[in-house]
Amino acid sequence: MRNIPVNLAGFKLRVVEEPSIKADQDGKMITAYGTDDPLYVVGVFAKPAATEDGYRGKGEELRITLSANPEGIEEGDLVELIGATVSHWERDGRSGLTWKAQGLKPVKS
Repeated sequence: MRNIPVNLAGFKLRVVEEPSIKADQDGKMITAYGTDDPLYVVGVFAKPAATEDGYRGKGEELRITLSANPEGIEEGDLVELIGATVSHWERDGRSGLTWKAQGLKPVKS
């Protein structure tokens, strides 16, 4: 399955690595399929919201590919993903998840 929609409403997302243009291993800019539009990448830390008894589960750092330039987003900002999806991949005996979103929007704390 590819591009499975994701609902992260129960998580706080904080930017830990400011958005930058996505590049391959040779430093060449990666563009959206069939266009010259650059893709962007941002690092966020996803932490579950506290439960009624105050418990907060462990969080995880995610690297998210964005199809739009997230202007004005800085390290430390709380954000929400717009149109978030996840895809599973496997290659050369390795596997993982690829996170994507159409963009980011700031969240007031």
